[in-house]
Amino acid sequence: MTDPNDLDRLKALDSRIKEVKAKAPEVNHMKKDYSQAQHAWRMVTELVAGLLIGFVVGYGLDYAFGTMPVFLVIFIFLGFAAGVKTVIGSAQELQRKLLDTSSSKDGDN
Repeated sequence: MTDPNDLDRLKALDSRIKEVKAKAPEVNHMKKDYSQAQHAWRMVTELVAGLLIGFVVGYGLDYAFGTMPVFLVIFIFLGFAAGVKTVIGSAQELQRKLLDTSSSKDGDN
């Protein structure tokens, strides 16, 4: 059996929890953090894609010409350079968006 005293204590606890939740400011940091993680993963993916494309092209040329490590090494470096260039472009795009957002917020005040 449930003790009536326990039910009263549970109701009191429930009301205290509701009061504290009502007073606490709502924090919505998860969306912002996920947004930043999305940008980071995008940059990592762009860099890895550049490396993989360079590897595939270099390996294909080496296989076709029979010069095993020459084109592979060259195109891996070219793929890395292309990936870094793309990551820098993405970072600049993100910075422009953040600056536009912050300037529009400052202009509203």
